[in-house]
Amino acid sequence: MMAQYLALKESVPDCLLFYRMGDFFELFFEDAKRAAATLDIALTARGEHDGEPIPMCGVPAHSHEAYLARLIKAGHRVAIADQTETPEEAKKRARKEGRAAKALVARAIVRIVTAGTLTEETLLDARASNWLVAVAEAGGDIGIAAADISTGRFELSSAPIAMLDAELARLGAAEIIAPEGFERAPDDAHICARSDFSSIEAERRLKTVFGVATLDGFGQFDRAELAAAGGLLAYLDSAGQGALPFLQPPRHHRAGDYMLIDAATRESLELTHSASGNRGGSLLSAIDRTVTGAGARLLAVDIAAPLTTTDAIEARLDLVALFESDAGRRDHLRAALKALPDIGRALGRLVAGRGSPRDLGLLRDGLYAARDLHEALARIDEPPALLAETLPRLTGHGALSDHLARALVPSPPIDTAQGGYIAEGYDAALDDLRETAGDGRRAIAALEARYREARGIASLKIKHNNVLGYHIEVPSKHADALMAADSGFTHRQTLAGVVRFNAPELHEEAQRVMQAGAHALAAEAAHLEELIARTLRDRDAIAATADALARLDVASALAEQAALRGWTRPRLTAEPCFAVEGGRHPVVEMAVERQGERFVANDCALAPEERLWLVTGPNMGGKSTFLRQNALIAVLAQAGSYVPAQSAKLGIVDKLFSRVGASDNLARGRSTFMVEMVETAAILAQATEHSFVILDEVGRGTSTYDGLAIAWAVVEAVHDVNKCRCLFATHYHELTRLAERLDALSLRHVRAREWQGDLVLLHELAEGPADRSYGLAVAKLAGLPKETVGRAKAVLAKLEAGREATGGIAAGLDDLPLFAADVPQMEEDAGDPLREALDAVHADDLTPRDALDLVYRLKRLADEAGG
Repeated sequence: MMAQYLALKESVPDCLLFYRMGDFFELFFEDAKRAAATLDIALTARGEHDGEPIPMCGVPAHSHEAYLARLIKAGHRVAIADQTETPEEAKKRARKEGRAAKALVARAIVRIVTAGTLTEETLLDARASNWLVAVAEAGGDIGIAAADISTGRFELSSAPIAMLDAELARLGAAEIIAPEGFERAPDDAHICARSDFSSIEAERRLKTVFGVATLDGFGQFDRAELAAAGGLLAYLDSAGQGALPFLQPPRHHRAGDYMLIDAATRESLELTHSASGNRGGSLLSAIDRTVTGAGARLLAVDIAAPLTTTDAIEARLDLVALFESDAGRRDHLRAALKALPDIGRALGRLVAGRGSPRDLGLLRDGLYAARDLHEALARIDEPPALLAETLPRLTGHGALSDHLARALVPSPPIDTAQGGYIAEGYDAALDDLRETAGDGRRAIAALEARYREARGIASLKIKHNNVLGYHIEVPSKHADALMAADSGFTHRQTLAGVVRFNAPELHEEAQRVMQAGAHALAAEAAHLEELIARTLRDRDAIAATADALARLDVASALAEQAALRGWTRPRLTAEPCFAVEGGRHPVVEMAVERQGERFVANDCALAPEERLWLVTGPNMGGKSTFLRQNALIAVLAQAGSYVPAQSAKLGIVDKLFSRVGASDNLARGRSTFMVEMVETAAILAQATEHSFVILDEVGRGTSTYDGLAIAWAVVEAVHDVNKCRCLFATHYHELTRLAERLDALSLRHVRAREWQGDLVLLHELAEGPADRSYGLAVAKLAGLPKETVGRAKAVLAKLEAGREATGGIAAGLDDLPLFAADVPQMEEDAGDPLREALDAVHADDLTPRDALDLVYRLKRLADEAGG
């Protein structure tokens, strides 16, 4: 047995090997140590190898999927070595080979399980895609092949080398594979032999898999794309041990079809995952009102890859508008969709050979429901183009669904071992076998009653187990009466408290039951195989139906979000503008409302003559929220969603960049400031006139002089070189002087006031620069000790006095070419006359006239203070 194990293990050195032994999957040697540590199960030892005990651990075969899930999540790859014959078949084989009757059962690796090759319902997140991605280089471009084998979705695209990270971030792959020596491969990529990534072999293989003479009907694929596809197919072939999973015909995408969003921007904007890595707190979580797993997966794809083609975006928006304007139709559709099974993943399991009668039942129910939805939606007069395109995909399965309805019981089981999933009346011969088995069981029950009466033993029972089969069982005190030679009973087994017997009549009836039952199981298994084959002949059409249902779910969910949250349809234009009235942050707004407060909406009007806004104001004033909310509005609009605003007129964004927040990457030797500079450099190198950029506090990670110089230069570069729409938030008030030189730069600030020594954040955007940063007020608000704040005020007064005397930082800026102006000086903190006046009041001594005079005096002081 260990020789067999070691031979199998040698073929999969990079995998943990699940070796089937009876009712368990066992692991040995280093595999056992690693698995036991990950799964927190007992590590034992058995036998010896090279004089040392063999470490081993095991998991029950009937529940191994739960353990698989934990191993895969921990980053392991697992090979499944299962028995390919029964012990009886092994004995027959041994006898034919002239060896002893007792023989080792043959085993083979039937599957390699990795993060990107999962299909099991229990191992997958129903609301998230599971992408396996292959990358390859050819002709100076990177080819990307992506497949979600749980649903069969298959995409091919290519991109310049510089855009690889952005494309991988868009997909959020569960697993990445790359050829040997591929220098751009991510650190966690699985490296495969270069020969697997042959574009010539891939082209031949794709034609074979999809049964076509040419790939032109799917798109024009370049060599890089074909090479990536070759690597993907070879990897799937290896993982499935020669059996390819379900793949729909490849969809061809160009990099320019989607808004380019790099990994740093996705992380900053928290599009599909929050900063903690969870779905909660992300944009996707805030807007997801889908009622099906397929719809949730498609919405995540839409948010991750906003479109750049106006016609395609408008088609999605038209479908959303249809359901947003008719609450009754929307509610009916969502109720029908909510009852739908996930037919896409059920189909994926069937194609992969891991399906069950239950999956066939899910397809039957889902296809019937799709037909009913088609009948309801087909009555819409003048349907929008996307609905007209979607409706035909919901029908055409009548023959298959009717066949499955006749063949299957209403609720088929997952396990086929006990049968019972083929409906009565579908096969007369099967019905006869079941009747025979039923008659036999009734005869056995009658036999039990006769034995009880004849022997006078009321506790006599006829039972069944997998070792003895049917047998008679009596308490030990009654055993002597059946032990007699003339009793007609044969002793089989003595246990504590009971004795078991056999009898000729029971044996005869048991044989009838067992034979009929075995034949019935075989007949059901044959029918199951035929039903699966019949279903898979329509797999492409079924997959198209699943996609159509997902699109309807996404559109109706976005319509529900728009109706409930007061969102509006964006107007798209070719001109590079960004005009939003009453814009709101979709995630922050929900959080604020949960606290019983109101989110303050703000306008944003970027146009060619004012395409760069310099935003100043205090920390916590809402600058970062304002920047992010406008970036998210662009994402939502181009994903085909209504947006959180009173109105929005938007020019298409080709690339979206965000440099907001502070983080480091110590594993790659990058400090917070280094990460900031790398991300800023990427923006300046890639942003175009049609891009949208948000920058927050550029240069704050280094010294004041260095930081201001960098921020100054970045603002100029964005304005003069990139010429993109940009929101730039900063605490460097010196930058406001650039408005005198840069024609398309406009100054804005978030409003704040100090009232009686406390900072009041208004979260409103206004024209012009902020008067100051209110840093000390924010420090006080944060709970900095009173003595520390007081000392800071004294130090600030000294610093500002010195700056006023020498010209300070701003003085050097006067010498920059083409630019000379006075630097507005910040006012020193003044006392609070309102507080001083109130402190002087003795309320108990005031007459009514004194109180009235006090109110007037306080009002005059407030007016003088600008409050």
